[in-house]
Amino acid sequence: MKQRTTALLLAAALALSLLATAALAAEGDPAAPAVSTVQSETAESGDASAMTQMETAQNEDGSETAGADTGEGSGETDTPVEEYIPDPVGSITFGNLNRRMHEGNLQVLSIQENIDILEEIDYVDLKEDLRIQLNDIAKMQWMMVQMGQTGTLAYEKMDQAYDAVREQFDAIKDGDMQEDNADTVRQLKNLQNQIIMAGETTYIALAAMELQEDGLERQLAALDRQLIELDLRYELGHISSLTVKQAQSGRAALSSGLSTLGMNLNTYKGQLELLIGADITGKISLGALPGVSQEDLNAMDLEQDLETARENSWDLYQATEDYKDALEEYNDHGGDYGQTYKANDRSYTQARHTYYSAKYTYDNTIQNFELGLRNLYLKVKDCQQILSASRTALAVEEDNYAVAQLKQSQGTLSQNKLLEAEDKLKEAKEKVAGAENDLFSAWNTYRWAVDYGIMN
Repeated sequence: MKQRTTALLLAAALALSLLATAALAAEGDPAAPAVSTVQSETAESGDASAMTQMETAQNEDGSETAGADTGEGSGETDTPVEEYIPDPVGSITFGNLNRRMHEGNLQVLSIQENIDILEEIDYVDLKEDLRIQLNDIAKMQWMMVQMGQTGTLAYEKMDQAYDAVREQFDAIKDGDMQEDNADTVRQLKNLQNQIIMAGETTYIALAAMELQEDGLERQLAALDRQLIELDLRYELGHISSLTVKQAQSGRAALSSGLSTLGMNLNTYKGQLELLIGADITGKISLGALPGVSQEDLNAMDLEQDLETARENSWDLYQATEDYKDALEEYNDHGGDYGQTYKANDRSYTQARHTYYSAKYTYDNTIQNFELGLRNLYLKVKDCQQILSASRTALAVEEDNYAVAQLKQSQGTLSQNKLLEAEDKLKEAKEKVAGAENDLFSAWNTYRWAVDYGIMN
């Protein structure tokens, strides 16, 4: 338990440095997770101690195969391999975002180096090296015994060194080190996935901002046409100067909002360029977001997806392990299995409180996770019906515009009225595009929750 906690604390420290700025991808060079060790009980000193240590180390079967990684999967799912088509310079598509972040994001690359360190450990060789160290220390202690140096400070230091190496040796032999490192790898991969998800969220947000920019530019053009008409009516004396000034003030506010939006687009595009490791210009061109097919929507099954999400969630796995550790500690001090209740045992009562705290935290984590996935599921369904309604409204505006074109060709409708009908049609198209983006965003978030156990 102590060794697993130490390893996970190292990964947690890395998490704090990586996720403090979410999609901003702040620069950093986290240290590689170290193989944790725990000091064992002090070995007995004296002739018998040295001889026993030497005999134990020499008789240990160094050829014993170390346990394989016992940690659960990283939550990654098998996906069909698609042909990779590189993006043109200065542009990016959503389909290539994941790959480009894995290849160019400095945080993702840094985490991968730490993962490789742990995954490349040869536990068989490491165990053999530790066995040799144990033998060497035991031999040196035996020499010290023969020289009458038993009980000296040097002998005690040698004894402590033996215990430390022995602790690591036993951890490999029992599979504890492999399990701890597998848990650390899983958490590091979870951090990678969160950074990738932050990149996708930034991309989707930029797509929405670009759509908003198109809408503001359309409104600005319509307002310019209105101002021309108002100026003419003012010259004819049909309206007051105040009406014209109010319209001009509205245009100034709209133009200011458009400028601010342009600045935000430049800022967030720079962040996206940082996330993929590209030159930061703030001018990267985005491809259209993918669509969500009816097949994708039909494949959603809340109950089955919930089971998959539970298996892939690092948060649930961590809460489960904490709960198991607290239960084990609690049982060691009495527990609920018919052993004597130690009302006056402080360590028991602390273990009891720790156990129930972990249990409540575990139950709360499960409930929040299930509720979160359910809400994501409902969000997708809601976005689906909004898109359907938007498409219906678009069909109506297309008919209205066709009628306006016919009337204008017959001379019964002015050019301005035709342009107004065209604006309404464009607005309806923008709403459909926005609804499509919202549906993809909701569906993509749902897939992250199911496939990787990440809610946000």
